[in-house]
Amino acid sequence: MMRFRPVIALIVLIAAGGGAAQSVDFSGDVSLQTRWFPESPEFSGQRWGSSGLVVEPTLYWDIAEQASFTFTPLYRYDSADSRRTHADLREAYLLMYGDWGDSFWELRVGFDRVFWGVVELHNLVDVVNQFDLIEHPREEAKLGQPMAYLTVSGGWGTAEWLVLPYHRKRTFAGSGGRFRGSLPLVDDALYESGAEERHVDLAARYSNSIGPLDFGLSAFAGTNREPFFVPALPPGLIPDPATPFIPYYEQIRHFGLDAQLTTGDWLYKLEAIRRSGARNLAGREEDYHAFILGLERNVYAVFGSTVDMVLLAEWHDDSRGSLATNAWANDLFVGVAVTFNDVQSTELTAGILGDLSRSYRALNLGLRRRLSDNWSMRLEAIAQLKVDPLDLTYDVRRDSFLGLDFTYSY
Repeated sequence: MMRFRPVIALIVLIAAGGGAAQSVDFSGDVSLQTRWFPESPEFSGQRWGSSGLVVEPTLYWDIAEQASFTFTPLYRYDSADSRRTHADLREAYLLMYGDWGDSFWELRVGFDRVFWGVVELHNLVDVVNQFDLIEHPREEAKLGQPMAYLTVSGGWGTAEWLVLPYHRKRTFAGSGGRFRGSLPLVDDALYESGAEERHVDLAARYSNSIGPLDFGLSAFAGTNREPFFVPALPPGLIPDPATPFIPYYEQIRHFGLDAQLTTGDWLYKLEAIRRSGARNLAGREEDYHAFILGLERNVYAVFGSTVDMVLLAEWHDDSRGSLATNAWANDLFVGVAVTFNDVQSTELTAGILGDLSRSYRALNLGLRRRLSDNWSMRLEAIAQLKVDPLDLTYDVRRDSFLGLDFTYSY
């Protein structure tokens, strides 16, 4: 992990030069979580269920008139998977900002999370942060990424430049956890770059709005966030079923486009990428393109009630087809999100994910509801309705689950 001393030194200097701090705010969440898996485990050592505790506090400090510091660590305890018990630094960055002529600039230095994209289920253009798969199998959580992040915005649009001096390895479930594959994994990594995890990656994005169209153009050059897996053996030896595998991270070039067209109650969405330098499932380097087409329909005051609803559909496609290294090669997602607009802020989501090339189907359900001023609950379920032995998700075919979280926010 990169040391954070340069950022601390900057904070001290700014605080000394800017006078007393204007305000300090402390907030965060403490969650009690449990998951139950109705089907017997596929692999030895896996459990029928798990429970745990998640603590994610946030400290916000106004250091000076145009500078602040944000600190958000995370700690999780899990009863079933020792690897899922972990800590991470989600955010720890110094923010400085100000005017530059008719434009506004903002500089963040430290650990942060960046989101790019417009669709709901999976974001192709979102390449800055590494995913924390032991938090959630659907790429919902991100590891904190060391960065220097400059944003300049004005009437001409918004430009973002990022320098990323350290690569975070993707997290995977341990032998006792669910959502893991059949291959034993070495808790280490190999890199194409001789600088390994200290290779300096670069990313940039330009975004703007023209009438009903919002769009972004992005580029990334550096270490792939998605690993390829190679046998952890000396060259020349032939692997057997017990051979462990090790993640391998290539150097890639990536160009992305995201766009959203809003016409009344209809939203038309697109994410598309062109990537070179990555290996396909056969282990050969292959340049490829992928895209997601999304359609959303907002329905307000359903049947004259206070309920609002969003209907959505997304098609994911990858030019590598059956040699794609992820599960989004030719998939269709159809879903609905219902907002009840009640005192408890109740929200219900449901969707079906299906592979159009193979016989894979999964049902996704979610319910969020506020219980009091501080307490809220979340109910989540993923049901594997149909599996295909040729699909990359086949190893988790018995990992349908029902999860329940109770969160105290302060």
